[in-house]
Formats: sequence, C-alpha cells, structure tokens
Amino acid sequence: MARPSNRWALVLAAGSGTRLQSLTADASGASVPKQFCSLNGGPSLLEEALERAAVAACPEQTIVVVAAEHRRHWQHALTDLRPHNVIVQPRNRGTANGILLGVSAILERSPDALVAVLPSDHYIAREEVLAAALDRAMTGIASDERASSIGFLGVEPEGPDPELGYIVRGEPRGDGSCTVARFVEKPTRDQAVRLLRRRALWNSFILVAHATALADLIERRFPVEVTAFRSLWRQFAWSARLRSDLEQLYERLPEIDFSRDVVEGAAAPLHVVPVPACGWSDLGTPQRVAECLERLGTVTAASPPMPQNPFARHFNLAEAYARLMNATPTAQTA
Repeated sequence: MARPSNRWALVLAAGSGTRLQSLTADASGASVPKQFCSLNGGPSLLEEALERAAVAACPEQTIVVVAAEHRRHWQHALTDLRPHNVIVQPRNRGTANGILLGVSAILERSPDALVAVLPSDHYIAREEVLAAALDRAMTGIASDERASSIGFLGVEPEGPDPELGYIVRGEPRGDGSCTVARFVEKPTRDQAVRLLRRRALWNSFILVAHATALADLIERRFPVEVTAFRSLWRQFAWSARLRSDLEQLYERLPEIDFSRDVVEGAAAPLHVVPVPACGWSDLGTPQRVAECLERLGTVTAASPPMPQNPFARHFNLAEAYARLMNATPTAQTA
C-alpha cells in the first residue's frame, strides 16, 4: 500500500553515546558512537533505524541528522540517501536542537509534513510489532482534528528499570491511545515498580506529529531559537552559505533537552500510543547491552573472550562486552 505523500521520517544520529564509552572503544582507544555499532555482527543500529524509518516514509523523504565530528563513521553509511537528506550538525546542543534542525529542513520542502522522529541507537527484537504501532500512530495523527497533537510511542515494560524514562497514561482517547498524564525520567527502582503497577510505559523517544506542531511546541519555550533556525533555512537552504551560518548559530545556541526542557509540563495535546513488549532497548549502558544479549542467548557472563573481527563492517557490541567481562570479572556481580 502506498504511503501518504506528506509522510517524512527524521532519524537522529548525532549522539555520542557517552554512557557506553567503556564498551565502545576501538583498537585506537577512540569511542565509536553506538549508532554506528552492530549488536552482534550484523547491520549497525543506524542501518536498522533506517529500515525502521522506511515504515514511515520513502528514502526521498527521510532526513538523517548527523554530527560533524562523526564524519568518518557516517560518510560511507549514508551513501544511499540524497546528499540534501543528510544534515550535519556542527556540534551537540541537545536533542531539541537536533529535532529542530531536521524539522526546519523538512518544513522548507513540505509545509504540511507529517513526521516520525526516530532515534538511531536503539535495538528492537521484534521490529514488526514496532512497525505496526508506528504506522498506527501516524495514521492517528493524520486523522486527528487537532493539528497540534503529538504522539509518543510508549513500550510495554519488561521490568522496572530506573535508568529509563516513563510515560504515565491519562484518559483513553478511543483509538487505543491515551492522553499523557505525566513523564517520569529515571525514577528510583521502587518508583519504577510503582509506575509499572500504574501501567506506565517506557518512553521510546519515538514520536509522531505534524512538523509544524513540533516547531510550535519548541517555540513556546524557545522562540528565539526556533526563529533563528527557520530564518536560516528560508534564506540559505542547501546553499554554500548554510554550513558556515549553521556553525555560527550553533556557537550561540543553548543546550536544550527535548524531554526535560520542552515536553515536561507542556500544555500541548500529547498522547501515547502503547506498543506491546517487543524487545526494545536503548542500549544505554553496558548492563543494558548485557541484558539484551542475554535475552537473545548471545552472550552470558561466563562467555569466553572474543577477538574483534578485523573484517567486520561495524564495531561489535557483543564481542566488546565479552572482552569487558573477561578483563573485569568483578563486573559480573555488579
């Protein structure tokens, strides 16, 4: 079935994965951002995210935001995308600025765009479950009479994890989704247990909205920054001057976290689309990588050390975890 022509995907691939650096150091000692890593020798997490994005939009309407400092990792990985669909962020200024950068570019091409925002560094064991929920969320946004509505995909938790964000469900909306009662970031373990009893969902940070709704949401708290981005794209979109002006803009931008600084306490109509448990993980720490690998039966604490395959296309997290466990046996009980 053909996708509606106004569907776009925005893949965020500019993060550095600092919490995972103890696991992702390559032979030279440099850390490989996890989106450019493979979980166990297959495609990179970024490549899997691009496959995920194909559920939402065609390649011509898929934008990827990357970091200038990671050029050696992404310059060959994104050759299938048009050059104008790869947007280079001069430096990290938080997730809200990354979203705003991509959304501003999309709005210049498609003012009525419906956008799915996708992190590039997560793993999903059962992609078909997530794909069905993503399509349902985009269909719901397209038919919602409130053009300002923003939908989050919340994953059914597989256990209380104090390192994740949670979405507390509010009132049912009649289409299987619920209003958002509140967001909870990194609760204590006891709080996480109580959240699960309230049927709270893990915040996957996958969201869908009209591009104008996302820009408007950020503008409510950061109008100067939104004006600057929109003006920059209107004047210099895809011109030789864009890069230098972006660098100047990023020099003065504040760091803005989308969850903490934009979404929490927002008065906009926010809702959450439940996603059945699908083996989702943000792979945010070595421990969560270990839990994911153990669920897959790939690596256990007793696994022997594994050499890094010099012919592998991507840095292998399973091999790195095995080496880490062999080097630090006390970590097995941490």
